[in-house]
Amino acid sequence: MNNKVVLAFSGGLDTTYCLTYLIEKGFEVYTAFVNTGGIDEAGSEHVKSRSLSLGAKEHFTINAEDSFFNKVIQYIIKFNSCYQDDYPLLCSDRYVIAEEVIKIANKLNADNVAHGCTNIGNDQVRFDSAFLFLNNKINIIKPIKEQNITRDEEIEFLKNKGVNIEFKYSKYSINQNILGCTISGSEIDKHEEPESCAYQLHGNSHNGNSEYLTIEIKAGVPVKLNSESLTGSEILKKLNVIGSKFSIGKEIYTGDCIIGIKGRILFEAPGIFILMKAWKKVTQYVLTKQQLSFFRFSSEKWGDLVYSGLYFEPLCRDLECMIDNSFKNITGTVKIKLSDNNFEVVEVKTPLSLFNSDVAVYAQKSKWTNEVTDGFIKLHTLQQNISGSR
Repeated sequence: MNNKVVLAFSGGLDTTYCLTYLIEKGFEVYTAFVNTGGIDEAGSEHVKSRSLSLGAKEHFTINAEDSFFNKVIQYIIKFNSCYQDDYPLLCSDRYVIAEEVIKIANKLNADNVAHGCTNIGNDQVRFDSAFLFLNNKINIIKPIKEQNITRDEEIEFLKNKGVNIEFKYSKYSINQNILGCTISGSEIDKHEEPESCAYQLHGNSHNGNSEYLTIEIKAGVPVKLNSESLTGSEILKKLNVIGSKFSIGKEIYTGDCIIGIKGRILFEAPGIFILMKAWKKVTQYVLTKQQLSFFRFSSEKWGDLVYSGLYFEPLCRDLECMIDNSFKNITGTVKIKLSDNNFEVVEVKTPLSLFNSDVAVYAQKSKWTNEVTDGFIKLHTLQQNISGSR
């Protein structure tokens, strides 16, 4: 086994520790920053500069925003999938990051990959499961997990090595991509109210104003925002900016982790919630009752698999194929009103609507007679009435 290792590197405290530690242990370290959003070009260059200044053999920067959207996010929207009906799968970019890291490892003939996950989090499962699926012969090095050290111990180690880097948010663990942010640590882990500095996206007040926007969906994918043609990832990033002004999509989430414990994080994800609701409203116009019922079941299953480190489980691809086929013709435009801590879909237009005013208008008129509905009610409630008469 050679001493080449490709480290998934974000430039934060954990991966900075990993890079310094691995070099000290004699590894030839190559760093890979896979940009899935949440950082601009200057920030990306800063990550590269930090890596090389700390002694990395070579640094790779990969823009994976569109890949993340096409492989994962479009299905979060289509499935309207939130883990345990609450968490919008913000860390699902780990699978895309792992794919890019493995590509680099294969190119360099490196026998090792590394990440900065802890021994108690969910990402260790996501990264390791992806690495093992993509290359079952790869050796995975996990410095922080293997040593079970704390963030304070990481900082002390780096100080002793002369690494003088200011970690602005060292008391928090922050993950950001085009879906939004997750923030944990400090008072959040203590089940206290997050301090204002914990929030990364929500900061600019809208001063009580309301705002309208339109989203056009074509063949199941968002293609226009306010009549402007954009890629899905571009729409999502713009909606994050717009939605954050109205304090939309921020929440303190408590749920079940993969390894059996409870977890608590703060998340900010305005854009994905707006897109999910827009998609949901169009499907309510277009899909039958039975389609919607099965869709809810498949949504829960897909979301649970992705959250739980099983993105590469074949059932995920099966469900995605089903939903792509079922929803490939879904097209429509929604108008959304944003206001204080709230947004609502106020108009929907779609050529595939199951509303038909020639047949009926709810609570207003219909083509059937009173006798028809009376007969339907008797048959519909027949078993209920029989059971009540026993």
